[in-house]
Amino acid sequence: MHQRPYERLIVWQEAHRLCLFIYDLTKTFPPNERFRLVDQMCRSASSVPTNIAEGNMRRTRKDKRHYLTISISSLEELHYQSMLARDLHYLASAQYTGVDDHIQRVSYLLTRLYVSL
Repeated sequence: MHQRPYERLIVWQEAHRLCLFIYDLTKTFPPNERFRLVDQMCRSASSVPTNIAEGNMRRTRKDKRHYLTISISSLEELHYQSMLARDLHYLASAQYTGVDDHIQRVSYLLTRLYVSL
């Protein structure tokens, strides 16, 4: 099976795992949040690896950085949305800690990639 260039990036791999985790985690949220917080969290989570993938194929450093900036912004949205879910008692403290740790890891990797360009 052919692997796309972005799939080799550790930051993309971690962002993809985070996205899958968020999709799985939000399945337990109340049904009335399906088109509110769940939708927002899934969109934010999927935006991170999507923009890493798109930016990776861009030719110029400026374009690559642009897409990484979008990824970083989406990750920050997801961080707040996770805090909100915790405060609304949709996430237990341990679940939030797991999400927060994963977000911090992806944030570190994204920042390092951005700086390297």
